[in-house]
Amino acid sequence: MNNHDNIFALSSGRGKSGVAVIRISGNNLQEFAKEIIGHNTITPRKTYFTNLRDDTGEIIDQCIVIFFAAPHSFTGTDIIEIQCHGAPAVINKIFEFLRGHNMRIATPGEFSRRAFYNGKMDLSDVDGLVALLDAKTDRQRAAALTSMMGGDSEIYTDWRRHMLEISAYAAAMTDYPADDLPPDISNTIISHIKTLYTAISAALNKYSVSHAIQCGINIVIVGETNVGKSSLFNRIVGASRAIVSDIPGTTRDVVSAQMDIDGYMVNLSDTAGLRDTTDKIERIGIKRTTNEIENADIIIHVITPTDSVMTVKKDEILVVNKSDTTDSKRIKNAIYVSAKTGAGIPDLMKTITERINEMSGGGESVLMINARTYDLIKTAADELKNAMSIAGDDYDILSEHVRYAADAIGKILGVISTDEVLDMTFSQLCLGK
Repeated sequence: MNNHDNIFALSSGRGKSGVAVIRISGNNLQEFAKEIIGHNTITPRKTYFTNLRDDTGEIIDQCIVIFFAAPHSFTGTDIIEIQCHGAPAVINKIFEFLRGHNMRIATPGEFSRRAFYNGKMDLSDVDGLVALLDAKTDRQRAAALTSMMGGDSEIYTDWRRHMLEISAYAAAMTDYPADDLPPDISNTIISHIKTLYTAISAALNKYSVSHAIQCGINIVIVGETNVGKSSLFNRIVGASRAIVSDIPGTTRDVVSAQMDIDGYMVNLSDTAGLRDTTDKIERIGIKRTTNEIENADIIIHVITPTDSVMTVKKDEILVVNKSDTTDSKRIKNAIYVSAKTGAGIPDLMKTITERINEMSGGGESVLMINARTYDLIKTAADELKNAMSIAGDDYDILSEHVRYAADAIGKILGVISTDEVLDMTFSQLCLGK
C-alpha cells in the first residue's frame, strides 16, 4: 500500500440519495482544488459552490467543494471533500474524472490508516471509530464516541507511562547504589504495581458490560410446546416474525430479532418447544434451543396457568402466558401476560429492562473493550501479577514483567504494532474511512 498516492472514496452510503460525499486524500492537492473550484486562490475549510466540469469542459454536477490543508485534516494530509448529488451516475462520472487525474480508489480503512500513520489517531481511537460506525443504539453510540475521541487512549497512555516508569526504576535498583536512589523506592514500586493491577483488573471485570453494549444482550424465550412462546415473541418485537399455530412443535428453528431496549442492543430469540419427540427435524430444533439457553444472558421461561409451579433460576424470568383464559391463583414472582391481548407486557418489559441494567451495572464501563484489546489487557494484568509475585527477590526480572505489560498496552495503542494487527483493525472500516 502506497501512502503517498492520491486516493478517493465515497464516504456516504451507496444508492440513490439527495447528497453524496466524496473524499480525496493526498499530497499537494491545493492546485487541483483550485482547478475544480475555478478560483485562483482558495481558503482552507471554506465551502465553495461550483459547477464541477470534466476535462472537456462539460458540467458533471453542481457541487460544494471544501479543501482541508495538511496537517489540519482527518488524515493529516491534504483532503478535498466534494458534496454532490447522490445519483449513481453522478458519482460514477466523478470517479471517472478523478481516475483521469492519476488518483485511485481507496481500500477499506485506508483514510483512517493514513490518520494513524500521521499521528491523528491511535489504534484505540480507530477501535472506537469502528464501533461508532456499527452503532445501532444510543449506548453503543455514546461508548464508541468516547473511545473514538480519545477517552480510552488517555487511560491506556497513562497506564503505559506508569509501567515504563516502574520498569525503569526497578532496573535502576540493580545498577545504582542504594544511596543514589529515592528513599523507600522498593515499597513505592510495589505500591504502584498494585495500584495499576487493581485498575486493570477492574476494567477486565467490566468486560461483560462493554461486550453487552457492543454485541448485544442475548435473551431467549423457552418453554414447552403450545405455551405461546411465538405469540409472545411477536408481541415483544411488534411484528409477526414467528409462525403461530395450535399444532405442537410448530417452531422448529430459532427465530431471532434485534431490539433496542433502554439503549441496549438485545438479541431476542424464539425457540423450539421443549418436549420428547421422535420427529428428527423437531429434535434438531430442540438441540438448537439447548445451545441458545447455554449462551443466553437472560431466559424468559414461559408456562401457562394450568402448568405446575416451577423453580425460577437466577437468570430466568418466569412468565405465565394466556392469563386472560383463567382466574387461577397466581404464582409468586411470576409475571402474568397475555400475548393475545397485550396485558402484562409493560410489566414484562420493565422487568427485562431492570434485569439488563442490573446485569450491566447501569452501563458504566471504564473502557470500550473488544476481543483484541481484552487479550492484551489480560496479558498486561498477568505480567503485573507476575511482577508482584517476585517483589523483593529479583528486580531485573520484575522490571521485565512490567515492561512486557507496557508492551501489551502499547499494542492496544499501536505504539508497538505488527502488520497483522494493523490489517485486522483497519479492514473493518468502510471505504472513505
